Amino acid sequence: MPHPSPGYKSKTLATWVALIGGSLGLHRFYLYGLGDRLGWLHPWPTLLGLVGLQRMRELGQDDRVAWVLLPLLGLMLAGTMLQAIIWGLTPDEKWNARFNPTGPQHRSGWAVVIGVAAALMVGAGILMATIAFASQRYFESQAEQPAEALP
Repeated sequence: MPHPSPGYKSKTLATWVALIGGSLGLHRFYLYGLGDRLGWLHPWPTLLGLVGLQRMRELGQDDRVAWVLLPLLGLMLAGTMLQAIIWGLTPDEKWNARFNPTGPQHRSGWAVVIGVAAALMVGAGILMATIAFASQRYFESQAEQPAEALP
């Protein structure tokens, strides 16, 4: 498990950074610094998903590469919304023990609650849309294949 970077770490700010820029790894860089390997893995699936979105806009819904790439964007966004929810719901004592053991203690307020509620709404919507899109594309591709003759 990576060690937090030195300095005060706000649970409120971590929740909102995960909500706004989490799919690019910004929340991990805030907490663990620029040397965090998992943080550097976040932008790649997000960028591939954005390539899929761009391909779908240019080539239409029949582009099979977009079918594969676009769900990556949805899964990265939904995953970082989940991370925002987990960090926002972490008890203050546990947060302080992990990220602020010697510095000032963080006390949560309404901003964390609003961030968690926003992450829940956005994440649930994105996850449902991703599942619906991927399922629709899968079943459409199955319908396009010729049925094998039964013995």
